[in-house]
Amino acid sequence: MEEKRRNIKNRWFYGLGTVGRDFYYTMVSMYLMFYLTDILELDATTMWYVTGAMIATRVFDAFNDPFMGVIVDNTRSRFGRFKPWIVIGMIFSCIFYIFLFIDYGVRGVSFALIFLIVYILWEIGYTANDIAYWSMIPSLSDDQKEREKAGSIARICANIGMFAMVVGIVPITNVLGQATGSMKKGYFILALVAMGAFIVTQSITVIGVKEDRGIRSQTEKTSPKEMFRVIFRNDQLLWTTVAMTLFMIGYVTTTSFGQYYFKYYYGNEETYAIFALILGVSQIGALAVFPLLRKYMKRQHIYTLSTILIVIGYILFFIAPPGTIAIIAAAGILIFVGEGWIQVLMLMFIADCVEYGEWKLGRRNDSITLSLQPFINKLGAAVASGIVGATVILSGMKEAKGPADMTPSGLMLFKTSMMILPLLLIALSYFIYRRFYKIDEAFFDRIVGEIAVRKQDKERAHDSAE
Repeated sequence: MEEKRRNIKNRWFYGLGTVGRDFYYTMVSMYLMFYLTDILELDATTMWYVTGAMIATRVFDAFNDPFMGVIVDNTRSRFGRFKPWIVIGMIFSCIFYIFLFIDYGVRGVSFALIFLIVYILWEIGYTANDIAYWSMIPSLSDDQKEREKAGSIARICANIGMFAMVVGIVPITNVLGQATGSMKKGYFILALVAMGAFIVTQSITVIGVKEDRGIRSQTEKTSPKEMFRVIFRNDQLLWTTVAMTLFMIGYVTTTSFGQYYFKYYYGNEETYAIFALILGVSQIGALAVFPLLRKYMKRQHIYTLSTILIVIGYILFFIAPPGTIAIIAAAGILIFVGEGWIQVLMLMFIADCVEYGEWKLGRRNDSITLSLQPFINKLGAAVASGIVGATVILSGMKEAKGPADMTPSGLMLFKTSMMILPLLLIALSYFIYRRFYKIDEAFFDRIVGEIAVRKQDKERAHDSAE
């Protein structure tokens, strides 16, 4: 009974921590590019510099994630391994977050250099928080179903935070812009609000979550050399990373184009908030029914169903002409329901690789293994930002004021980048998963059982030696 109460408490305190966190992060991951192109109105030359800087910093940061995982794994404190870095990363990233939404009054290389420095410093702080936060999941429970429940709640809360920003950013910044006389000030004030939400909800996790420290028996520290061994000798982790990175590139590319789609293709930017609300409710609903779906379907079958929904959705999205909001909404619902389920599965695939690595390599490294989750997100965002930045410039969207200024070839380039390319990447991701991922329910139970036997044998040997 005590364990059940602790599990329920952990699910909610852990999940609630990501509401403000994703509200905060979404303003950068999805709308920083729009802020630079349409609010600051940077010229094309400056945008090429900024796009290059953004890709470089995100790729650098993604490959830095496993090293942060080593630091977290090696942390020993009275507050545990994860909470100190959640707090340190939160504070450090907030210091530089607000400077991302300031006009420095310069352009060209000067702006790009300032932006690069601020963005790198913000990323360093957010990485520390990100790695520590997601690394907590395996320490909450070693039961696969309990992890799925905690992961589902975390993804629901994350999507509530994300879609709160997606739905609210246009009307909120418009109101703030009118009240202050400047859209730049509107975005700045919203950034302050996002920062406050991040601090409040992460504090809920830090105060409320209790780790099961009995799960982790390993006491030796991990060296950078061991880090590479942990990653590259865990074949299931590598294939999961490849498959999910392709998925994330497609997903982030489509979502990052959303505001551009309604301004330059659909012709009514205000409709974006309504569309986002429909998609948000759909995806959160999909995440809410995931545990129920798991009672009747295996993970593999859910992944297949999700991919089918996504493919149908993208086809509908591509053929839908401007103004047909019903078709566009139906397509969006299919895509976001499928992608919502895959987000939960992705987190569970990586979490299960912790036990697989312990079973195969003889050591448990939660943070290094789970560092591949933010690595996937950041590498996906890096590539997606390059696709979005290049498309906005090459399609003529940077100089356009609305659909009337777009050429047919420019619109086709835009639709291909937003819909066809992501569809191909997500389909390829699915085929890689089906071909190479082997940790099904039966195999995972066998892994956990064998690890338990090894621990018992080790304890008996230790007792005999004494």
